Amino acid sequence: MAITVDMIKTLRDRTNAGMMDCKKALQETGGDMEEAVAYLRQKGLAVAHKRAARETAEGQVWAFMAPDHRSGVLLEVNCETDFVAKTPAFVEIGAKLVEHLAGVGLETVEELLAHPAPQLPELTVADYLNDVIAKTGESIRVRHFTRYTGDLITAYIHHGGKIGVLLEMSGAGPLPETLAAAKDVAMQVAAANPLAVSRENLSPEEVEKEKAIFQAQARDSGKPENIIERMVTGRLEKFYKEACLLEQAFVKNPDITVGQFLKEVGKELQVRRFTRYQIGA
Repeated sequence: MAITVDMIKTLRDRTNAGMMDCKKALQETGGDMEEAVAYLRQKGLAVAHKRAARETAEGQVWAFMAPDHRSGVLLEVNCETDFVAKTPAFVEIGAKLVEHLAGVGLETVEELLAHPAPQLPELTVADYLNDVIAKTGESIRVRHFTRYTGDLITAYIHHGGKIGVLLEMSGAGPLPETLAAAKDVAMQVAAANPLAVSRENLSPEEVEKEKAIFQAQARDSGKPENIIERMVTGRLEKFYKEACLLEQAFVKNPDITVGQFLKEVGKELQVRRFTRYQIGA
């Protein structure tokens, strides 16, 4: 069967492969368009496997919120360079996947990769990513995602998608004033990177590790043991104010803490949990 220019152009439009690759695919498959698509996908898959092991330290974070703010998803997808992270093809990956995740009950990245791709049910998400890998020339991977459901869910994306926060609050629904307060707290998490909501939520191991560091530093000063104890207590209190969200100075008004800000808002608002993703961290 003669391979025409129109056939090559049609295949290129469908696959975004090079003209010569499209011509070869059609020649190898006797001009069968569907088999040529599969041929190119298989070729791209082989290339993708070679690239998959390369380091992926760039990327973006996306969030998708339900209109009623009762649920939301945060997603991080990585690639090799900031250049690819800003391309329309890569941005489309994240936007499609995070919206897709909002509508399905998947819990792990492995489940997502095996699931039908958004708007392309004939492909799995892994197939879809491999197609994009073949087109961009870079390794791309879904690093992780988080899903929250509750009284009030909000998200904040900072610095062009380099940092993303998903926040769950309880005690009030999505009223205008509570939504605004939740957004402010999500921005706080993005900016100040707390380890936990409160000191009660810090792991004992984390506290003990910090305490041991402070004790060693205090003993190096040669102070008496009773002074060392007071020094360690003071440094732990400083640690709590830096590591615990509710004890941090509120970024929009450093004269008060985040906890005090929420009391001023009222409505019995409480922070239940948060997730913070940062590219490269």
